[in-house]
This record gives sequence, C-alpha cells and structure tokens, in this order.
Amino acid sequence: MTDVHAPTGSADSTSSASSWTPKKIYGLVAAAEMVTWALLILGMVLKYSGVSEAFVPVFGTIHGVVFLSYCVVTVFVWVNQKWSFGRGVLGLVSAIIPFATLPFERSMLRKGLLEGGWRLAPGGDAPQGFVENVQAWCLRRPLLAILAGIVFVAVLASVLIMLGPPIPKG
Repeated sequence: MTDVHAPTGSADSTSSASSWTPKKIYGLVAAAEMVTWALLILGMVLKYSGVSEAFVPVFGTIHGVVFLSYCVVTVFVWVNQKWSFGRGVLGLVSAIIPFATLPFERSMLRKGLLEGGWRLAPGGDAPQGFVENVQAWCLRRPLLAILAGIVFVAVLASVLIMLGPPIPKG
C-alpha cells in the first residue's frame, strides 16, 4: 500500500482544505451518485408503468451531472492517494453499475486508501508531472478550481444532453 499522509504545511495554509478531506468528499459524491441512480430508476419505473414520463429527463439530468462529478472527484482522489491504475479505473467503472459507488468507497475506506489530507496542498509534497501539477494548482486556488470544475461538468453535461440518451430510441 502506498504511503499516503496529510500535507506537512502550516495550519493556516491547509485549514480550509483540511475539513474537506479526500475521505469526506469521496464519501459524499459516492453517496450522491448512488441516490441519483435510485432517482433515475424511479423515473424509469414511473415512465414504463405509465404514470408519467416527466421524471426521466429531470432525474436523468441530475444523475448525469452527479455521475460526471463523481468521475472528476474519483480522478482527483486517485491522484492524491496514489491509487494503482486498476484501482482508479475500478472507481470510475463503479459509477456505471447502479449503486456500486458506495460499496467501492466503503472498500477503499476499510483498506485505509482514503486516509490523510491533500498531499499536494500548499506546504505538502512537491507535484511531479502534469496531472499532479494540475491538482496542486487546484488545491492552491480551491474556489477557482471548484468554479472551473462546475463549468467543466456543466459543459460536458450539456454536450452529452445535446447528443441524446446513451441508448437510441427505437
């Protein structure tokens, strides 16, 4: 198992990030992704039982945005925790299978693979390579990074909505 530790920076440089640890953020998005799967499935049941078709587009959009957010957070945590390639891909694949994100997150929790803080936060480890430099930039400018992440997810979701559902009608 890779040695993952909290950043060594001063309390001032990491105090805002310290409460939003990889463990906390990953747990929240894993649970949210699972809940939105349930909403989407509920919408489909209501549609195909003849109750109403109105819920599928609403719940589908919500699920799509949370799905993309989960994928972004998975990659962010994967880099921070130095997960293996296979473990990171499994984290991403868990979003495709209904209700699999929370069991995956719990498995990572039990194995201690979500422990520690943001290792590339100011005062922490020096980034190595492009991906770690991007993550370090995000951790130095969290509000700007969150805004950029929201814009990225919104643009990607909009493009996917314009392309239509993953399974063509008819």
